[in-house]
Amino acid sequence: MSTQGTQGEDGQPVRWRTAMETALYGPGGFYVRPGGPGPAGHFRTSVHASALYAGAVARLLCRVDAQLGHPEGLDFVDVGAGRGELAAGVLAALPARTAERVRAYAVEKAARPDGLDPRIRWVAEPPAGAVGLLFANEWLDNVPLDVAEGGRYVLVAADGSESPGEVLSGADRAWVERWWPGAGRAEIGRARDEAWAAAVATVDRGLAVAVDYAHTLAGGRPVYGTLTGFREGREVAPVPDGSCDVTAHVALDSCAGAGAVLLTQRDALGALGVSGARPPLSLASADPAAYVRALASAGEAAELTARGGLGDFLWLAEGVGGIPAWPL
Repeated sequence: MSTQGTQGEDGQPVRWRTAMETALYGPGGFYVRPGGPGPAGHFRTSVHASALYAGAVARLLCRVDAQLGHPEGLDFVDVGAGRGELAAGVLAALPARTAERVRAYAVEKAARPDGLDPRIRWVAEPPAGAVGLLFANEWLDNVPLDVAEGGRYVLVAADGSESPGEVLSGADRAWVERWWPGAGRAEIGRARDEAWAAAVATVDRGLAVAVDYAHTLAGGRPVYGTLTGFREGREVAPVPDGSCDVTAHVALDSCAGAGAVLLTQRDALGALGVSGARPPLSLASADPAAYVRALASAGEAAELTARGGLGDFLWLAEGVGGIPAWPL
């Protein structure tokens, strides 16, 4: 269902950042529309793929807790929380005594969903002064950004058609020259750099982690960009009218602050105990039910760590207040 166009007040096309902001988060936008199914109704993230993911994040929170010396209050801040699935899963996976000390926050622009665990605080912005773990799973890819081509901004109309706009500003031109050089088309990640820096700044002591489908300058930027749309599990044209998700891969290396660590989800989850290895066949005869459970778990772990799939997602980890970035 289309909600509203992306044209300016004079009816002219606008820059992609403005179009995305309106289409995703404006009145009736894709992510804030009342009664919508939420992200899980349109695409499958690691959170939705398996409870093993929330379990791994819970173990990461416990490791941060140990680094912090087990403070009286331990914060878990889920940025871009969707319908609160990750926060709820983390609370469920934590040891009872740790869960009692956790202040869980779901940061989201949509309204609080019915039936959510009452221990989860539903907020529009990350709380200041957090002590613990700030975790952003597939958030930055939905932070609106501008697109450039030939040294100019790309404009977009409500039907998704594009046209050239004004010459890039100095700050955006400098970002492209530093982080996406030599490309005819670039997705300008400066807004995401700023959004991530602002999120990290809310952490007083602890760890901040962003997980997303991403690319790096060293690994090569996509020649034609990555801007696309999703609706009901299918990839569609990125028409910014509120009818679909509009997203683009993240230049996570440009977001990284001093001392940050970038690693694949495959490596990160492996370090947190998620393994796709098949259980030993001897278990099948010794305890058939346990073997079936272990086999199912291994299958889910394999999906979370698969090459060419979720395992290739990048994790950006930044320690704050003397806490190491990785490993913990």
